[in-house]
Amino acid sequence: MTDESLVDDGWAETIELLGGEELIAGSARETKAFLRPRGIRSACDLLRLTLAYSLGKVGLRGVVAWAAASGIADISDVALLGRLRNAGPWLQQLIGHLLKREEAGLAKGRLIRILDATAVAKAGVHEKKNNGLWRMHCAFELEREQFDFIEITDQGEAELIDRVPVIPGEIRIGDRAYLQADRIAKVMAQGGDVVVRAPWKNVRWLDASGEAFDLIGHLKSCREEVIETPVRLGLKEGEPVKMRLIALRKSEAAAQEARRKINKEAKAKGKQVRQETLIAAGFVILVTSLDQDEFDADTVLKLYRMRWRIELAFKRLKSLIGLRAPPAKDPRIAKPWILAHFLIALVTEPLSQELGVSPP
Repeated sequence: MTDESLVDDGWAETIELLGGEELIAGSARETKAFLRPRGIRSACDLLRLTLAYSLGKVGLRGVVAWAAASGIADISDVALLGRLRNAGPWLQQLIGHLLKREEAGLAKGRLIRILDATAVAKAGVHEKKNNGLWRMHCAFELEREQFDFIEITDQGEAELIDRVPVIPGEIRIGDRAYLQADRIAKVMAQGGDVVVRAPWKNVRWLDASGEAFDLIGHLKSCREEVIETPVRLGLKEGEPVKMRLIALRKSEAAAQEARRKINKEAKAKGKQVRQETLIAAGFVILVTSLDQDEFDADTVLKLYRMRWRIELAFKRLKSLIGLRAPPAKDPRIAKPWILAHFLIALVTEPLSQELGVSPP
C-alpha cells in the first residue's frame, strides 16, 4: 500500500473491506482510540494516518506533513504519537472483525488450524544487543489460507498450544514447540483435536497400559516405513492423555542430512550429541488425538505436511507486506505498528488456494 492509495478511491474500497465507516468509528469509540476530533476529523482518518506511519518509511514528521498537504489532518507529530499509543486495542478489534466467521459453517465439518509464531526485533540499541524481540503468536486457518488469531508478546512468553481459544471440533496442528502434554489435555477437554510433531524427550512417554514406554527402543526395533502405536502422555496431575504415535521413516539421505545438522550445531556449542537424538533424527515423529477409524496414519502425515503454509504466510508478511522491526521502542507504538501490517495483509493479501504440499 502506498501513500497515494491512502487518499484515492482505493482507500474508500479499503474502508468497505474493513466493515465500513460506521463499524470503524464504533470500534474506535469502544476502545477509546478516537473520542473527539482534535486535528483529525474522524476515526477513518486516524486509521489512514496509522497505516501511513506503519507501512511507510517517512516517520511521524513525514506523515503529518503528508496529511497536512493532502488535506487529511492538521496535527503535530507529538499529537499523532499520542493517538498511536492508544491504537493497539482498536486495531486488534478491527482484525477480530475481519477474522470473524459464520458459526453455522463450523458445525458442518472439521476446522483445521495451524499454530506457529514469528518474531521481529525490537527497536533500540539495548534491545538489539540483548536480542529483544516482539513475538507474534498466530493461528492460521488452512481452508481459507488466512490468519484467524494474532497475539503479540515479547520474547518472554513461550509458544503455547492452548493460547488460542478452542473451537469445538477443530484440528490443531503444531511443531515440536507445542508438545505440551498438560496443555494438549486442555485443548482436548474443550473439544479440539491435535496433530503435533514430537521430540523424543521433554515428555513422559507411557504405553497403552500406562507403563513407561521406550520410544527410541521401539523405533529401533521396527522396520516398517510408517510406524503406529497407541501411547499416553504423562501429566503433572490426573490421568495420562491417550494419543496415537505415528512415525515416518526418513530416506537415508534425509536422515543423514538431519544428523549432519545436529552434529554441526552441537559442535558449535561445544556439546555432545546423545545417541538417542541421532536415532530420532531418522524419523518424522507425530502424536495425535484423532480417531484412527476416521484419520489413518497416512492422512495424519498429510495433515502435518500442511504446516508449512503458515511459514509461507509469515514470509509474505515480511516481504510483500513489509513487516519488519518496528521503529519505536514504546510498546504502545510498536504493537499497533505490527498490527497494522496484519490488518492490511488480511485485506489485500489473500493467499493462493492452489498451493502444493511440501515434503515431510
